[in-house]
Amino acid sequence: MDQSIINLFDEYTHKPLSRSEFLKRLAVLTGSTAAALAVLPLLEVNYAQAQTTQGPFKETWIEIPLEGGTPVKAFVATPDVPDKVGVVLVIHENRGLNPHIIDVARRVAKAGYVGIAVDSLSSFGGTPEDSDKARTLIGELSPELALAQYQAAFAFAQKMEKSNGNVGCVGFCWGGAMANRLAVSQPELKAAVAFYGRQAAAEEVPNIKTAVQLHYAGLDERINAGIEAYEAALKANSKTYELYVYEGVNHAFHNDTAPTRYNAEAAQLAWERTLAFFGKYL
Repeated sequence: MDQSIINLFDEYTHKPLSRSEFLKRLAVLTGSTAAALAVLPLLEVNYAQAQTTQGPFKETWIEIPLEGGTPVKAFVATPDVPDKVGVVLVIHENRGLNPHIIDVARRVAKAGYVGIAVDSLSSFGGTPEDSDKARTLIGELSPELALAQYQAAFAFAQKMEKSNGNVGCVGFCWGGAMANRLAVSQPELKAAVAFYGRQAAAEEVPNIKTAVQLHYAGLDERINAGIEAYEAALKANSKTYELYVYEGVNHAFHNDTAPTRYNAEAAQLAWERTLAFFGKYL
């Protein structure tokens, strides 16, 4: 598919671009409204493909207490093993907690860790089925509340009966940015993995105590603009980090429900590196 179409879709999913404006611009790029509507299913996510990971693990929904706020809903996948294990917070994209991210939590459990996928839109009653509405609500979620939710989830994860006390996180897009924020704000976090997420500010990097792993898509100009400054700050402050750029792939390349942007080869390699990272630090 033409890269200009994918770039337009990326703009639609990350900026306050209305659906009507997006479709109008898509029609210009494709040549007609009919062509735009034909291309649309190739761009939008298909959650019917999401629930693919099989056990053995246990699944449940919980509520995590949040001091002074609405309890935080979360999906938990727990490996069926006798020993205590590390816990991974799985942080969703800017469309809220959807079936794809729930399946990533299952993959975490299949790898031998407890996977906790928090619904950051809990204060709005939970993630709506309408992904555009979810994107709007994410924009209305205060950064302070969003961070507080994951800090509460971190404290909860440390004390879980199944937890060995080692907690890491993996985030995608909006969640990748949150993974970087947790690395800055949560000194006891053992490992933070960010997929194509906005970087921490250079002046915040000295606060990072955890090991950081960063995955970027080579064609993702919007996010990649911040790589150089972030890596320079990580190096200057002698932080433990790994950084990978997957050439020729787009933002959201790990999301197997995004048919046009998903890249199976890059996704598999990035996930293998993620699990190796957790194996080292959790």
